[in-house]
Amino acid sequence: MGLLVVGSLALDTVSTPFDKVEDALGGSATYISLAASYFTGPVNLVGIVGSDFPKNYIKMLEEHNIDLEGLKIVEGGKTFRWAGKYHYDLNVRDTLSTDLNVFEKFDPIIPESARKSKYICLGNIDPVLQSKVLDQMDDPQFVVCDTMNYWIEGKKKELMELLPRVSVLIINDSEARLLAHEPNLIKASRKIRDFGPEILIIKKGEHGALLFTEDIIFSAPAYPMEMINDPTGAGDSFAGGFIGHLYSNRDLSPNCLKAAVIYGSTMASFCVERFSTKGLEELSLFRIKDRFREFMNLSRFDES
Repeated sequence: MGLLVVGSLALDTVSTPFDKVEDALGGSATYISLAASYFTGPVNLVGIVGSDFPKNYIKMLEEHNIDLEGLKIVEGGKTFRWAGKYHYDLNVRDTLSTDLNVFEKFDPIIPESARKSKYICLGNIDPVLQSKVLDQMDDPQFVVCDTMNYWIEGKKKELMELLPRVSVLIINDSEARLLAHEPNLIKASRKIRDFGPEILIIKKGEHGALLFTEDIIFSAPAYPMEMINDPTGAGDSFAGGFIGHLYSNRDLSPNCLKAAVIYGSTMASFCVERFSTKGLEELSLFRIKDRFREFMNLSRFDES
């Protein structure tokens, strides 16, 4: 039994002040699975694409020990497409188009071989579908869930029903304030954890990430990047590194959770260096651990 990842696969057209790519590989499940694949294998991916999904993308995923038994290919259908434009402040982007195509009728069916998976990462999809995934599972041990303001505003009831079934919720700072109706992130974290998740991670983009448990508030730094080419997928890469490290160690202790946050930030930093998934495709565990140590040194000091 491997790690189970459920989410979207997409063909992205992304433009930044530095360059542009068309029909590049994207989607939450894609980034999560690639980031996690360096820590464990196989990663079981469940998603949906059309027959226009390039074969070389499928080959690349399989070469990273990503099991695609749960990938549905709809003959004659078109893959989910998204187009966006980033500004010089790469925290600001405009969505130019969203064509759900076959993803509009995505009905996640978990293969029998993956239903006993104990570690699950639910990418940013409709909370109704996230719940449907959990309904098919046989006693999952650790569930990581991502969501966004679209679902918080449009499917609040369904999201609130899901949260008690989730071990970790990963959201950004604006989503945390929206979900909790609380501007202060410390107070917001308490409210959100009362909704169900024992662990909350609040991403703060270029300012790092915060980890909240009953006993811990941990602040992880962001990696000082000289060049960010494409922020798309950074949050999903964070989630993949986070759950990948925890799954590989089968350890949910406070120190391992902290290390997992740093590994998540590490994978996000590789992701943004290149367009699409290119920054995640040719890594090694040695390079990942080397950057992990660089993260550690960012905040380490001698008290004397």
